[in-house]
Amino acid sequence: MTRREFLKLTGASLFLSAAPVSGFTKDLPQGNISVILLQGGMDGLTAVPPIGDPALASLRQEIGLSNPIKVNPFFGLHPKLQHFSKLMARGEASIVHATSFPYTKRSHFEGQNYMQGGGSSPFSTTTGWLGRALDLALLPGRALSLELPLILRGSLNVDNFYPARVNGSSKPEKWLIEQITMAHQAEEAKAFQAVGDKVADQARSNIPRDPVSLAKYAGEQMSTKGGPVASVIRVNQFDTHALQGADEGSHGDRLELLDEVIKAYREGLGDAWDQSIILTLTEFGRTASVNGTGGTDHGYASVGLLAGGLIDNSRVISEWPGLADADLYEERDLYATIDYRSVCAACIERVLGLDHDLISQKVFLTSKLKRTYDYIFS
Repeated sequence: MTRREFLKLTGASLFLSAAPVSGFTKDLPQGNISVILLQGGMDGLTAVPPIGDPALASLRQEIGLSNPIKVNPFFGLHPKLQHFSKLMARGEASIVHATSFPYTKRSHFEGQNYMQGGGSSPFSTTTGWLGRALDLALLPGRALSLELPLILRGSLNVDNFYPARVNGSSKPEKWLIEQITMAHQAEEAKAFQAVGDKVADQARSNIPRDPVSLAKYAGEQMSTKGGPVASVIRVNQFDTHALQGADEGSHGDRLELLDEVIKAYREGLGDAWDQSIILTLTEFGRTASVNGTGGTDHGYASVGLLAGGLIDNSRVISEWPGLADADLYEERDLYATIDYRSVCAACIERVLGLDHDLISQKVFLTSKLKRTYDYIFS
């Protein structure tokens, strides 16, 4: 199997929001925002190892990196994150470490719902935090997916689109759709009319569905004048309970794919990169210690990767809790000292121009969210 064939086997979905109409934004959107969902629980200690913490080596003898990219005297970077490291060297990427949504029960289903919903707890809301932010700015959109991810669901009408691979399906007869529409009552006619509108958008019909191709396409669409201002892409299979690997291995392969997704965004965005912010999202981290099968289990804190021209200076943002037994959450997990919702809020504030207090109350449904904007964008 070639590397390209491997990438094509990885399912992905894409959402693109439309151009603004009106809303509570201070002005037109000041940039664009892209979220990469890393499903399965990315290991923050592998992606960005705290090489200056004396406890790291003893905790990770089997999966410790032999040659991490040095970010600063305390933190390194997995060698598969080559493009991301170059962005950091150019001042266009940052790291938020020891961070998580405030969820500690280690369930994929609950954790993924919480990181997308962004409410007070898992399954506490039927809409997602990015969808609610787009609602405030009145930014309708469309998902290139069979289903619409929770993170993008809002109260406004959002449509989805899934390009078929059946011969001839990309060019159905428009007159037939019109005839079917006329033959049905109002609600059914409205549904068939939506099909006709999608058919008119022929450019979407043959888009490869691997995350790298979707990222480049998303970047190209967001770079157009009056184009979309938001996108979301999934990268899965981070749940490495066994044979996780170190410099090479399954987790490293996932990080390499993530690196290619970020690179594809950069290529697709072109000059629009200067007005862009990309952030990763994962439901939880992984245990500090290695288990008996050479992997790691569900944990608490992880790491967030940020990239884009809206970042002025690269930095590692962290209130490092330490990896000694007494410093670990329940004596097994990296402790989260930064609420990642505050990072998402800062990105929304930068791109949509919404006030932090409004984001806190209407998007993340709390009045107590700390403002981290200056740590990321100053």
